[in-house]
Amino acid sequence: MPAVGASVAEARALVRRELGRWGLDELVDDCSLIVSELASNVVRHGGNVFTLRLGSNGTWVYGEVFDQGEGVPHQREADIDSIGGRGLLIVDELADDWGVAGSGRGGKTVWFLAGAGSPSPLPVVPHQMRIAVG
Repeated sequence: MPAVGASVAEARALVRRELGRWGLDELVDDCSLIVSELASNVVRHGGNVFTLRLGSNGTWVYGEVFDQGEGVPHQREADIDSIGGRGLLIVDELADDWGVAGSGRGGKTVWFLAGAGSPSPLPVVPHQMRIAVG
C-alpha cells in the first residue's frame, strides 16, 4: 500500500473485512485500531509503501506491518498538549503482545498478536493459518 493517509483507512477496512470473514468479530475493533496506529506511523515516519499481513488460527490474530523506513519505532511519553505520540502506547494497551523485527533487506516489521480466551497457542503451523495481505 502507498504510505498515504487514504491507505490507513484501506488497512482498517481490510482488517474489518478479513476478521469478519474469519468469524472474529470480537477482535475487529481492537485490531482495526492497532493496524490504524501502525499504518499511521508508516505514513509519518516510514518509507513510501507498506505491507500489511494478517493471519489467524481461528482464535488469535497475528498482524504485521512492514515498511522500508530506517527508524525503529519505540514507545515514548507523549506531552500532554501534543496531538500525536501515543500510537505505540495504544498498540501496547490493546495487543496481547507486539514487537519490532529488523529486516535483512532493510526496513522493519512491527508485529502484534491479539486474541481472546486462553494463552496463545501460537506459533501455529503456517498452513493452518488463514492469511490476508494488503
